[in-house]
Amino acid sequence: MSMNICEQEFTSVSERATCSAHGEDSAYFAGWEEYRRNPYDSLLNPSGVIQMGLAENRLSFDLLEEWLVKHPEASVNFQQDLFKELALYQDYHGLPAFKKAMANFMEELRGNKVKFEPERIVNTAGATAANEVLMFCLADPGDAFLVPSPYYAGFDRDLRWRTGVEIVPIHCYSSNNFQITKSAVESAFKEAQKRKMNVKGILITNPCNPLGTTSSAEILKMLLEFSMKKKIHLVCDEIYSGSVFSSPHFYSIAEIVAKQHYMADNVHIVYSLSKDLGLPGFRVGAIYSYNNSVVTAARRMSSFCMVSSQAQHLLSIMLSDSNFIKYYIQENKKRLKERHNLLVSGLAQAGIEQLDGNSGLFCWVNMRHLLPSHDLEGELKLWKSILEEARLNISPGSSFNCMEPGWFRVCFADMNMSTMEVALQRLQRFAKEYKIIANAKL
Repeated sequence: MSMNICEQEFTSVSERATCSAHGEDSAYFAGWEEYRRNPYDSLLNPSGVIQMGLAENRLSFDLLEEWLVKHPEASVNFQQDLFKELALYQDYHGLPAFKKAMANFMEELRGNKVKFEPERIVNTAGATAANEVLMFCLADPGDAFLVPSPYYAGFDRDLRWRTGVEIVPIHCYSSNNFQITKSAVESAFKEAQKRKMNVKGILITNPCNPLGTTSSAEILKMLLEFSMKKKIHLVCDEIYSGSVFSSPHFYSIAEIVAKQHYMADNVHIVYSLSKDLGLPGFRVGAIYSYNNSVVTAARRMSSFCMVSSQAQHLLSIMLSDSNFIKYYIQENKKRLKERHNLLVSGLAQAGIEQLDGNSGLFCWVNMRHLLPSHDLEGELKLWKSILEEARLNISPGSSFNCMEPGWFRVCFADMNMSTMEVALQRLQRFAKEYKIIANAKL
């Protein structure tokens, strides 16, 4: 008997479509879903879930809004001819004015200690696209990149899902504040070789997500020299480079390259305006490579993930306003530090310690003393209890490939002050009650 085409089940899809490497089923994304289903609102839903799992910077958004009011020329509606020009096809090399402004902004964030050539910048739709494009340019399916852990939960999606590239963790531990060591790098390299993987490079985030710390000049130099010795690439995701709010000093890999006078055609930098400027919805990322072949290939691939002409036009004007940019950078760092200190103080009142951080939009928090059992199962039980009882979405360390159960990432920059105070009250109350229950079971 023939079946109507509308009744047929089409099950033949690509392996990529059914691959679990995206990581969307992890606790990291599951917490977001709980927040979406029941979001906190001080008036409409005061018992809802407060989002503390999203690294988004809303603390300085008012500064951007004020600038926009004063600069109507940044809008495409300002001139009819401009609207027509931006609405039509653009060269995927990007608007020259925007690339120049982006290069200047990246230099300003690094204290103008390094120079960036605009022609080496490849625009992409966010850092997610930038990292994936680099993987396509630098590695083939089955090749490996060494990545210090704990690492950003989205890297399984960004680096692996569509490219087929494998991640081999460089395991870092709390005993030395999760710093990268040469022995850990060598161990990861040997592990990859043992698994018969072709190691194509090392990828680090500096400042680090989720740790909220910066890498020292010595560590960066070690990584650069190791990669050169092994003839592999070094990718430095510096998306939080403008969000370093206290000492120690942030060193860009570009500074190390300049000071050591290396032939650095194996070095590549990823950047985005999503964190420092708080514009994740604009989808503005960039690759800066010292390798001519990579620049050419990445530019070709960027046609699949271009930045809109409207966004480039607006941001070229904003980033070229040097007085505003200088003020914004300093004021944003000030606000980040104040909010970070508030979170640290609130955690201390709850009897919770954290890694001493100096950057980013989050704290790396130690809740090992609250674990019902010191393993992955215990961590996920604690995470679920915090989500369901305290109604706080924070991210468990296992989502970041942390080897030590009990660490969590807590974000602090995507909410107003009153919401932060409610969140801290909930966390303090939960920690106190949870500890009493745990002690009663002993």
